[in-house]
Amino acid sequence: MKACTDACLFGAWVAAKVLCFQFPVSSCLDIGTGTGLLSLMLVQMNTDVFIDAVEIDEAAALQASENFKSSSWQERLNVYTDSIQHFATSTNKKYDVIICNPPFYEHDLKSLNQQRNIALHSNKLSLEELVFYIDKLLADDGYFFVLLPYHRTNYFEELLLKNKLHIKEKVSIKQTPKHNYFRTIFWVDRKSVTVLQSEIIIMNEENEYSSKFKELLKDYYLKLS
Repeated sequence: MKACTDACLFGAWVAAKVLCFQFPVSSCLDIGTGTGLLSLMLVQMNTDVFIDAVEIDEAAALQASENFKSSSWQERLNVYTDSIQHFATSTNKKYDVIICNPPFYEHDLKSLNQQRNIALHSNKLSLEELVFYIDKLLADDGYFFVLLPYHRTNYFEELLLKNKLHIKEKVSIKQTPKHNYFRTIFWVDRKSVTVLQSEIIIMNEENEYSSKFKELLKDYYLKLS
């Protein structure tokens, strides 16, 4: 699966937030790492973090491993070819930060490509399971970040409430000022009582990247001024 713009935006947003934490982040879990994009963006900006990246698809995990080995931060990146369900039962580790860009299109029309189905659909990891394993693996004072389709926002909020997890910040994303929201970024912890809300518009009315998008992605995109 190729990296898409909203995933890059999510990775940059999370990396910027973690960089501003008032406590050092040493451990991170990337659930469903794919090609390793989010892990690479996070480790690039945060010099103390060590990341465990879990990926169920063997081909994707192999590509993530190759990408990690080709980077300048390979000693702080580990790939596990495994399901998060099995991985969670084989570790007692708790993570300061957990990130996830999970399968999006539950119950939507699937393609004939099984690898693409696993990457895009939640038949291998439902949102209910995701929240369950977040609760199991997240440190008491840790943070969880996730990118979801906008239409699943309310449902995910209900799941968090049932599991006594709280939204610290919610960001609604749209392609242009004229479009509807299509993605939501959640920043979750165990104790927040006030929810910060904001929006990011990727392209402005001149069909150029917005100033907010440029600020977030300038350290990752080669030609972004």
